[in-house]
Amino acid sequence: MLRIAFLISGTGTNLQYIIDKINEKELDCVIKMVISDNPKAIGLTKANLQGIPSYVLDKNTYGENIGDEIIKIIKDKVDLIVLGGFLSILKGEILDRYKGKIINIHPSLIPKFCGKGMYGIKVHEAVLNSGDKITGCTLHFVSRDVDMGTIILQKSLNITGEESPKTLQEKVLKEEHRCLLEGIRLISEGKV
Repeated sequence: MLRIAFLISGTGTNLQYIIDKINEKELDCVIKMVISDNPKAIGLTKANLQGIPSYVLDKNTYGENIGDEIIKIIKDKVDLIVLGGFLSILKGEILDRYKGKIINIHPSLIPKFCGKGMYGIKVHEAVLNSGDKITGCTLHFVSRDVDMGTIILQKSLNITGEESPKTLQEKVLKEEHRCLLEGIRLISEGKV
């Protein structure tokens, strides 16, 4: 059974979706821990309600060393690290020790609208300002270059003329859920 550490910074909607799919027996894995870089992350409550151990590594305290602290918590207890709305950028030893075992979901079709500073609503504003007619999300392995790791999956959707950054964000989030589910399943089955 695949053992997961889920890293979050906010509401934990991706986390909750994966918890639900595990509880519904659609995924053969277990979330061993949730780690947040934000002490006020709502997703921590979702983890606690499920009895999942949770940890806070405040990004204001740990900064660029957050990866080193994550290693101390994980202690080889997990097979996969999932970044689901985790806003800190991982650097250093964690990228070497867990190479090919850290995945991130990004709310655009990489290589567009990605990299440092491109997260959350900012991505959807940029997509709409560009005039693009298609957007989506990308599940990729984490590498030293932000949002440039090997792509595992992408899900796309059409942009209507009625979209606002908020409505687009909501639509893309639904695709993020599906993309994460499919990607984690592929990894757990040894297909990726």
